[in-house]
Amino acid sequence: HMDGLSHHCSLSITTAAADPEKPLPPSEEPQPEHQPTELPPSEAPPARAVLGELKVSSVTPSSVGLQWRVPEGPFDSFLLQYRDAQGQPQALPIDGGSRSVTVPGLSPSHRYRFHLYGLRGGKRIDRVSTDIVTATAEPEKPSPSSEEPQAEHLPSEPPTSEAPPARAVLGELKVSSVTPSSVGLQWSVPEGPFDSFLLQYRDAQGQPQALPIDGGSRSVTVPGLSPSRRYRFHLYGLRGGKRIDHISTEAITADPEEPLPSSEELQPEHPTTEHPPSEAPPARVVLGELRVSSVTPSSVGLQWRVPEGPFDSFLLQYRDAQGQPQALPIDGGSRSVTVP
Repeated sequence: HMDGLSHHCSLSITTAAADPEKPLPPSEEPQPEHQPTELPPSEAPPARAVLGELKVSSVTPSSVGLQWRVPEGPFDSFLLQYRDAQGQPQALPIDGGSRSVTVPGLSPSHRYRFHLYGLRGGKRIDRVSTDIVTATAEPEKPSPSSEEPQAEHLPSEPPTSEAPPARAVLGELKVSSVTPSSVGLQWSVPEGPFDSFLLQYRDAQGQPQALPIDGGSRSVTVPGLSPSRRYRFHLYGLRGGKRIDHISTEAITADPEEPLPSSEELQPEHPTTEHPPSEAPPARVVLGELRVSSVTPSSVGLQWRVPEGPFDSFLLQYRDAQGQPQALPIDGGSRSVTVP
């Protein structure tokens, strides 16, 4: 959306049937109908692509952060597979440029086995795996303890002979979108960089939740919230395993009976200084076709092009299985998203 002019494209998708008895069908199967025009050039891609070790970067009672290297590549995309606490297979498609992911919605004190596949040309080229036990939920303790497990992973990386620059600063934490079940947040980093971020809040039952975020991110969507409820979010900037700076904000999730606020209705109280430039943006911006890149029983991967742009951001809207409206804000530089 730019200054009142909008363009949108839509697509109907049926998610795959979940069958816990069978291994997951390769979730990239839908790709071949799209990608042949992109991937079979006259020369084939290099034959060898290799994944490095799959390592744990953070553990909370409800999420796990994973990271990996690509000693030889590149890969077109990655696919993370695991079984949830009920034994149902889950698959999370990941962009080929990513080297880390946070897996949300897990159960505390539960062992998970994660398999990361590297894909190229619609085929699985390499795989790495790891076992992780999520942290124990501690309702009696305040939420700061929930990310303590990070300390056991991070010291081996940052303690180099020279300390990082002493000063790193977080800008204001702003609400970019609100739905009955999620809140979108964004922030700036006037001075940095940070190694990673940690978002903390309490869920509708008062349980502390912690969401680890990659250090390159400047926005996040917090899913799984309850409607018409006030939440207080705390964003910490981490460097060398230590919290360097902290910003907070409050947001109230939407009432499912009322129409969703558009993302720009949330903004006027904050970014008025950002959007009224002296010259208006170019008048014409165009979205290309919205295509399916992957389908699993519990997620859909989508991708699109921007023949004419740029757009400041994107907003994906849909209704969930209960008919409730959902909205997922997406960064303006993105060309793909996974809807979990």
